[in-house]
Amino acid sequence: MNNLKNIGIGLLLMTGVFFASCSEDFLDEEQTNAYSTAYFDTPEGLQALTVSLYGNIRWHFGFEWSYGNTLYGTDEFTNANDLTNEMWNTYDNRFGPVGASTATGAANGNATNPNALWDEMYYGIASCNTIIAKAETVISDLKIRNRCLAHAYFLRGYNYYRLVAQYGGVVLQTKPIEGVVRNYERATEEKCWEQVISDFRNAYALFEGEVFTYGKGITWTKATAAHFLAKALLFRSSERNDAWNAAYKDTDLKEAIDACSYAITARGPLTPNYSDLYANWTGIDCPNEQLNEILMAAGHNGDASTVGRFGNRTYSYFAPQFSSFSGGWVRRGVWIGSMDFQRCRPTEYTYGIFDHVNDARMWKTFRTVYGANTVVTASAGVKVGDPGIVMILNTKNDNTYNNAKFGCSVQAPTWTDVNGRLPEWNTGARQTATSGTLAVKKGQFVPNSSVLYQNGVYVAPTFKNQPICNFFAGINKTECGSRTAERGDSHRDVIMARLAETYLVRAECYARLGQYGNAMQDINVVRVRAQWKAGENRSYYNDGSQAFKVNPLNTGTSATNFTASNLDMNTYYLSNPTLAVTTAASDLRLTTFPNNLPPEDEAVMVKIGASTDKERAINFILNESTRELLGEWQRWETLSRTGMLIKRAKAFNAEAAPNITANKHELRPIPQTFIDGLLNDDGSNLSSAQKAAWQNPGY
Repeated sequence: MNNLKNIGIGLLLMTGVFFASCSEDFLDEEQTNAYSTAYFDTPEGLQALTVSLYGNIRWHFGFEWSYGNTLYGTDEFTNANDLTNEMWNTYDNRFGPVGASTATGAANGNATNPNALWDEMYYGIASCNTIIAKAETVISDLKIRNRCLAHAYFLRGYNYYRLVAQYGGVVLQTKPIEGVVRNYERATEEKCWEQVISDFRNAYALFEGEVFTYGKGITWTKATAAHFLAKALLFRSSERNDAWNAAYKDTDLKEAIDACSYAITARGPLTPNYSDLYANWTGIDCPNEQLNEILMAAGHNGDASTVGRFGNRTYSYFAPQFSSFSGGWVRRGVWIGSMDFQRCRPTEYTYGIFDHVNDARMWKTFRTVYGANTVVTASAGVKVGDPGIVMILNTKNDNTYNNAKFGCSVQAPTWTDVNGRLPEWNTGARQTATSGTLAVKKGQFVPNSSVLYQNGVYVAPTFKNQPICNFFAGINKTECGSRTAERGDSHRDVIMARLAETYLVRAECYARLGQYGNAMQDINVVRVRAQWKAGENRSYYNDGSQAFKVNPLNTGTSATNFTASNLDMNTYYLSNPTLAVTTAASDLRLTTFPNNLPPEDEAVMVKIGASTDKERAINFILNESTRELLGEWQRWETLSRTGMLIKRAKAFNAEAAPNITANKHELRPIPQTFIDGLLNDDGSNLSSAQKAAWQNPGY
């Protein structure tokens, strides 16, 4: 590795670069220690540095920060029994500029520090600055030069987008730094958004349309830049910036609409089946990782030599602790597809915002059944391949299970389905994706089972409290049966932007301009894809665990455990107990907007007090974003942008509600390590007052 040292923001930003040839797949990287900083004064060196930018985005999914600063403390997810990053969800006194440690009350040493995002984003920005500064004089070939500049402007814009979205105004460093610099100015949020938008505009102008320069379908293109340009323009014109953004709003929204329209035209239509985006992941570099809907992804593959500093650890964070509460019936392993680290527990709002009958996304996203892959005791009557865990996602007005007994261990009484609605789970009666009849077996013993509601009360969190809850239906978007070790890295890409979000961004821009008819059209494009199609089996389920079918470990006991643990059914009919078995198409299209909305949305409007057309429209789009983009690494920033973080967290996140505070928690604390490293122009240390001036309000 080379020894380029860009000192910026008081920290060493770059200690090495992975170089790569411009091969068909940019992940075919070749590490080398043969280069000095002079290499970046050659066309080959700047192209290699350009390719290395793709490694910077992998950081976002390499550890606990992936969910800590994006999903926790919002309306969608709260912490489960694991308390690693609890303070990011509860906003308690451990959440501050210094960061939590075991000495300050963190559960363990893995808690995310506020400086994690700060440091890594400036690391990438330093590389971009080098490319931008040198490209014109070093690269004579205009096409190659523009290609390098497009990538550099894009990543610099993206990294500053993430910094400003989290921290507000930050240091704008747009030129390479020589030597050690420890005196900086903090730019205003307005100035920062001007820089972000400028970088995205430059990238948008320089990209060569939908030309995949460094890979197959996962690299940045003009549509990627258009998508993020639109998001940046929408952010600048949103509520968090109302103190100064009046002059930008209309022009920003119109430009954002144009940018979205380019991406939609260039990369549309949406992938017809929602499952193809996440659930139908069949193995490393499978075709579904190259879908046109995917605008940006952090690329991964099975080549250990290209992992770099950060692999994909996201499979660890969404599953309940099935191996603990299952009483031993469900053992974890690579064939399960996830690790049961129980970090992100869906809130009542998250389950309730779906139309449980008509929205296929719910049943293609939540995993509600785990098969028993071992036999604990023969006397219980459970066989390998029977359900070991069943989670029934019923609704508040369902009275079917009011008097049923549920439990989280083999000693607990089972429940008896008096209506005969429990499917026969044995292999011979299992349904396929397109055929099969629903058999029933009254009184089936299930070692671990739960519902969301009994007697109209949300009882799900009361199961297996220790001290909070580790029994819930997790989401499957990161499941990966390609791992070669139980705690090994995932080999699947992580989607960072896709076209369905582009439609929702454009819909929000239309709504903010009062063009509700146009907004409804875009929303309906997303909702039509979410409908059940005629002939679909609504109780069929699969996820990325199926990649284990081509895993070299799929032999002997491992193969048996995979077959047993991956029952291809969900609890659709148990969760909708009065519904007859059907394969008819459903209809989710809105006919009016923003009034006379579906009942699940109207309930949210009442809860948060959204009354004006604009408030109702924006909050409906926030609801639709949950249904479409659940767990896709951006909810905190979206709620902060729209000024809805405090209100929705207080309304829907019981753990966040007591401590989350207006005029404080809409921004993250500026890392104390950075502030303490600053000096005045004369080399003296900052005074206490000067340090306080650097910090965000309330910290």
